Amino acid sequence: MFGNRKKRRVTRIDTLIAQNSEIHGDIRFTGGLHIDGTIKGNVIAENDGCSMLSLSECGTIEGEVTVPYVILNGAVMGDVHSSEHVELASMTRITGNVYYNLLEMAIGAEVNGKLVHSHEPIESPLAIGHGEPLEASE
Repeated sequence: MFGNRKKRRVTRIDTLIAQNSEIHGDIRFTGGLHIDGTIKGNVIAENDGCSMLSLSECGTIEGEVTVPYVILNGAVMGDVHSSEHVELASMTRITGNVYYNLLEMAIGAEVNGKLVHSHEPIESPLAIGHGEPLEASE
């Protein structure tokens, strides 16, 4: 009864990056993030399993995206990793691979890369150890 709780995506926006804003560097967040501006770095949701990223048609991300729930309508230059749901609206332009569990794609959306389906939670190399290099075990 209590162990069968489904993950619910966040519907409220906790953080907004406005249209005339440009951020250089990685962003780590929980909850809801909406981007109208430009991010030159990776966008990574902390491991809560229900965070959501929305990117408007005037938003741009130049880096890797690792978020459970992703709604895109802008440009992404980098891979997109989603363990739950990816929605690609008609103005979406992705140059990179999309790793997803569930995918919605509108007419007009463009992906210049591979669409890779996975039932397993997707871990980006950037999400493991918060971007620190992995050490070989002996």
